[in-house]
Amino acid sequence: MSEQEENFFLSQIFKRKKGRLKVYVGMIAGVGKSYRMLQEAQELLQAGVEVKIGLIETHQRAETEALVKGLPLIPRKKTFYKGKNLEEMDLETILRIRPEVVIVDELAHSNIPGSKNQKRWQDVMELLEAGINVITAFNVQHLESLNDIVEKLTKVKIQECIPDKILSYADEVVNIDLPSDDLIKRLKEGKIYSGEKIGKALENFFKPETILQLRDLALRQVAMQVEKKIDLQSLAAHSAAREIFLACISSNYEGGKKIIRKTSRLAERYHGKWAVIYVQSRKENPDRINLAQQRKLLQNLKWATELGAKIYRRQGDDIPEEICQIADQIKATNIVIGKPSFGLIRMILGKNYLDGLLKKIEGKEIDLIIVF
Repeated sequence: MSEQEENFFLSQIFKRKKGRLKVYVGMIAGVGKSYRMLQEAQELLQAGVEVKIGLIETHQRAETEALVKGLPLIPRKKTFYKGKNLEEMDLETILRIRPEVVIVDELAHSNIPGSKNQKRWQDVMELLEAGINVITAFNVQHLESLNDIVEKLTKVKIQECIPDKILSYADEVVNIDLPSDDLIKRLKEGKIYSGEKIGKALENFFKPETILQLRDLALRQVAMQVEKKIDLQSLAAHSAAREIFLACISSNYEGGKKIIRKTSRLAERYHGKWAVIYVQSRKENPDRINLAQQRKLLQNLKWATELGAKIYRRQGDDIPEEICQIADQIKATNIVIGKPSFGLIRMILGKNYLDGLLKKIEGKEIDLIIVF
């Protein structure tokens, strides 16, 4: 780590009541995120900063374990769950002792059921609200908006995700990079995984072409954060308007999820705001759709909120009118809908609602985006 990097984060620690957030982003396991966090913790400790390890995963890597030595460690909380003794980060203790800086690894981790928060990223948000500075890390495939892209790329479904808004809270985002040849060499030498895990890794994430594509995603994400900070400063200086996206979903779970993810990605890319509208027509009255479908609809709306969207629920059979009312209210510049196989578009086509929607936005500064 350069002296300039260290001094920047150190200088930010004392500037506001809410905690500062520094995020290390990697393209894949084994690039050195935990190692770099521990390096920084050692440097902060030498600079007289009260830094503690809230949670670190060394994965039994010798060089990483060596850096833990000498760093104050907050013991993990032990929990008995389903016949096993499990350990989690002790959020309550960290909040009570309030260190200046805390290291929190594996940001995308799901907490044990019964924990105060479902996800570790929620723990981090609570620490920041309490005024505690956090240094954390995750791999780019865990970003929610990239979930479908990564699945197509790797043929692996990523179960643990974090909302992209986490990066918006970050004061500093650092990419941890490593050439694919060096990474594969480390893997084969047993420095990332051991035993049979090495062969499986080489067949999945650690293919050279996959590493290169993941590397590109990671670099783009970090570059976008830098661009976003510059653009937001420019917007503030010139009072320029941002793009505003309105995502339209039905009770179709997978279709709605795809529309939400795409809109989240667009809003992030254009540094804009976004909202989600669900119009409950007579076809989607609770007595006409089953409980499982209703639960999944609520899951999508809750998920969209976590990703940073504002939710609008309306009732009526004139779907274009309901959509346009909200679009006018929030001054939307883009309306996002699904492809014809999705529930909403099927209804639109069935009653010529697409034509109605196009007529209503004609002459307005609104673009219609169809997600395929």
